[in-house]
Amino acid sequence: MKITTEQIITDTDPRIREKSVPVPLPLEAEDAELLQGLLEYVRNSQDEELAEAENLKPAVGIAAIQVGVPRKLIAVVVPDPEDPEKNLEFALANPKIISESVQNSYLEGGEGCLSVLENHEGHAFRHARIKVRAYDLLQDANVVIAAEGFLAICLQHEIDHLSGILYYDRIDKENPMKEDPEAEVY
Repeated sequence: MKITTEQIITDTDPRIREKSVPVPLPLEAEDAELLQGLLEYVRNSQDEELAEAENLKPAVGIAAIQVGVPRKLIAVVVPDPEDPEKNLEFALANPKIISESVQNSYLEGGEGCLSVLENHEGHAFRHARIKVRAYDLLQDANVVIAAEGFLAICLQHEIDHLSGILYYDRIDKENPMKEDPEAEVY
C-alpha cells in the first residue's frame, strides 16, 4: 500500500482524536500491508531525492490513525545513536508502554507532527526511558523494546496518537517553554 502526503489527515479532522483499536495477531494481510506502507512512507520521507520526487513531508514516525485508519499500528525510523550511519526501524502492531521512568525528557526545539500544520511552540514532556511491548512486523515476533533518548520520545509520540493525543496536548498552556532541571533534553 502506497501512502502519500495527501492521505495524511490533520488536527482539523476529528478522526485524529479517535481511539485506535487493537489488531488481531497474526496480522491479517490488510493490516500487514498498511503497516508496511506506513514504514515505507517514513523511510522514503528521509531520503531527500525520494521525498522531493514523491512530495513527502519528512517524518520519523507515523500512526495508522494519521491516514484515517483507527488501528493500533505505528512505524518509527530514527538514527541509531550508536551508529549514525544506521537507522533503528520498527513496524509495530498493538504497541503498549509497559514501564516508564520517573525522569522526564523533551526536545529542546519542540516536537512536530505530520498531522499538525500549525507550529505549537513548547516542551512536550515525555518519559526519559520506556519499555514497549508489541508485535514487530520486521522481526515477525512479539518484542519488548527498551528505549531512551530520541527513540523513546518518538515511540511515545506515536503511541499517543493511538489514544487520540497530540504532542501539543502535553505542552503547559500557561508556561509552554517550562523546563525541568532533572529532565534529559535532546
